[in-house]
Amino acid sequence: MDIRRPLDPEAVETFVLAADLRSFTKAAAALNTTQAAVSLRLKRLEAQIGQRLLERTPRRIGLTPAGERFLGPARDVLTAHRRATEALMQESVSLNLGVTHHLVGPELTRAIQVAGQQGGGVTLSLRTGLSRGLLEMFDAGELDAVIVLRHDASRRDGEILAESRFGWFAAPMFAPFQGEPLPLAVQRQPCNLRAMAVEALAVAGLPWREAFVGEGAASVAAAASAGLGLAPLAHCAVPAGLVDVGARFRLPALPTRPIILHSAVSRPRAAALLNGMAAAFRSGTVR
Repeated sequence: MDIRRPLDPEAVETFVLAADLRSFTKAAAALNTTQAAVSLRLKRLEAQIGQRLLERTPRRIGLTPAGERFLGPARDVLTAHRRATEALMQESVSLNLGVTHHLVGPELTRAIQVAGQQGGGVTLSLRTGLSRGLLEMFDAGELDAVIVLRHDASRRDGEILAESRFGWFAAPMFAPFQGEPLPLAVQRQPCNLRAMAVEALAVAGLPWREAFVGEGAASVAAAASAGLGLAPLAHCAVPAGLVDVGARFRLPALPTRPIILHSAVSRPRAAALLNGMAAAFRSGTVR
């Protein structure tokens, strides 16, 4: 290991993103550079350290034992570099981001972590709500960017990040009474996911009833965790403890929906944070 030269923060950042996203291509997209540049930075970092950090296969990349040991200190390097840079920054930069509540769940924490590595010194203001309402706020200039679900063809602009999968979730021991309508935990109308689930049940000829009506995916997931009923949820919004019971109860499959990014962000630092968030969605960290 060459200890005479300090580690290059850009190379360290590249390593951390590649480790988090498990892809050179997705790390390059998050960094707004090329895959060749990512590969070169990592080779130089490994040469300086004197150990291989990543195992490369045709399908994905993984950490070597040395990479596992280095990942935590590498994050510390980025944190120290960011603090030093922020100390000299006079201008305050913020990103007002809206995310549909259907995508807010445990996996979103990881997406914010990935985004934070890109957008040092930026205040992230996050608002959640229905896709329709968030789009109205974006169009009015009240939000800099929104990540929403596309439920119909009424609006075709924006960038497709990924496809969100949905399923039927319940507590592990949940069992509806035979011969009775399925008890559902759903959101209040209007809700596109509720409408999608109800339509699927109607086509399958399965009766249902409202067992819980709440505001937001988190309240619906909480009701399902308490055993009140089945909840139609995005896979990325499912908290620990809930299980997919669609196959067990022979429930109809729910269609996927595109995850769409609408952005009017122009400031480089805010754009870097948003790019990190978008990269997490593209990579499948949130899905």
